[in-house]
Amino acid sequence: MNVLMIGSGGREHALIKKILESPRIGKLYCAPGNGGISRDAITVDIPVMDKEKMVAFAKENDIDLAFVAPDDPLADGMVDAFEEAGIRAFGPKANAAVIEASKVFSKNLMKKYGIPTAQYEVFDDSQKAVEWVTSNSVAPCVVKADGLALGKGVLICPTTEDAVNAIKTIMEDKKFGASGNSVVIEEFLTGPEVSVLSFTDGKTVKPMVSSKDHKRAYDNDEGLNTGGMGTISPNPYYTDELAQQCMDEIFVPTVNAMAKEGRPFKGCLYFGLMMTPKGPKVIEYNARFGDPEAQVVLPRLKTDLLDICDAVIDGTLDKLEIEWSDEPTACVVMASGGYPESYKKGIEMFGLDDKGQVEGAVVYHAGTKYADGKFYTNGGRVIGVTAKGADLDEALKKAYDAVGRISFENAHYRTDIGRTK
Repeated sequence: MNVLMIGSGGREHALIKKILESPRIGKLYCAPGNGGISRDAITVDIPVMDKEKMVAFAKENDIDLAFVAPDDPLADGMVDAFEEAGIRAFGPKANAAVIEASKVFSKNLMKKYGIPTAQYEVFDDSQKAVEWVTSNSVAPCVVKADGLALGKGVLICPTTEDAVNAIKTIMEDKKFGASGNSVVIEEFLTGPEVSVLSFTDGKTVKPMVSSKDHKRAYDNDEGLNTGGMGTISPNPYYTDELAQQCMDEIFVPTVNAMAKEGRPFKGCLYFGLMMTPKGPKVIEYNARFGDPEAQVVLPRLKTDLLDICDAVIDGTLDKLEIEWSDEPTACVVMASGGYPESYKKGIEMFGLDDKGQVEGAVVYHAGTKYADGKFYTNGGRVIGVTAKGADLDEALKKAYDAVGRISFENAHYRTDIGRTK
């Protein structure tokens, strides 16, 4: 099979390395890719949102499967474009990707179908939103931009003043652009967070192994929210009993709800969950693999990923047994100093060989460039260093040992990934 991966981050690199394990793989392309990906796949300089060029490339190069990995092109209908051109594509169509692209849509869906989530209100007028938070004493609360915002459009507000500032930042200052035309203001939930990715063909849902993401920039969950600074799998808080409860109350009802709405979801559906004192509740949905969750979940996948993609596209997921390794995994993200705000690019990296490997670990490239035989930084999150172990402690030790051998100026990473309070 000739495969075209769409995207340029650590998630795409993890998917590419998993696809390379398949005996069925022919040529593997990635558009646009990054420095590390260029050592594992043929990179193609097509912008991630350019549907016409992607489809034309797929036709010219006999692509058997297009894998649309990031949120923006999914929401923009890239899977629809491939399918209309007669090319098989993994990922939801635009009318299903809206489950991530609009928080207003997803909250209303959960309310309509009784899927447990935080109580909420929706506003498209900043003044009305401000009046509501000040007169109802809702703090602590969470203010979310409706649309896609690189995972950063969620502001936690301990006080009413924080909530007012968040509304103004999103709706008036337009920090996240048009994504902030509407906001969702919801109750602040407490409890351990769990990420569960799942494969679904629109009828059957098969959850993957659980993971725990560390979103804040600094140790002890301090600093700004980021796209993710590290992950572990499995999530220590996610018991078999909770997994069954989530299957019955959240996963199956969500897939059924989307089908009933005429928006069957085919691809990878991500459930961001909170294990509250009143039971599991949905914080958010994503319409694709999480990043860096993919970097700890995919290394544990034993079944051929291309077989799974076929089953998802063909609607035969119920007939496929998906196997997972019992070995825990840990991923530590090395970021540029200053991330998630301003940071330098083009800094030379040391301690990586040609394929970006270090002993006992796998390095997934997120924001790198490869030129003249050297790797350079080219983004906020630069690499994710992942390792497996007999237990979580061993996986973490291997990952941090590997991180210790890689260096670039002003490299920043958390030292407490995997620590549970």
